[in-house]
Amino acid sequence: MARDEHNKAAEHHENAAKAHRSAAEQHGKGDHAKGKEHAASAKQHSQTAHQHSEQAHSKSQQQK
Repeated sequence: MARDEHNKAAEHHENAAKAHRSAAEQHGKGDHAKGKEHAASAKQHSQTAHQHSEQAHSKSQQQK
C-alpha cells in the first residue's frame, strides 16, 4: 500500500530531523566527532525516506 510507504518515509524524515538537530547541538558544544556521527545518521535516514517516497510514488501510479 502506498500509504504504508508514505508513513515509513515520514518516520524517516522525522528521524533525520532529530539527528540533524542533535548534530547541530553537538557541533555547537564543540564535539565535532559526535556531530559527524549524528550527521551521518541524518543522511542515512534522509536517504531511506527518499527510497520510501519513491516506492510510494510508484505504488500510487500502479493503482491508477
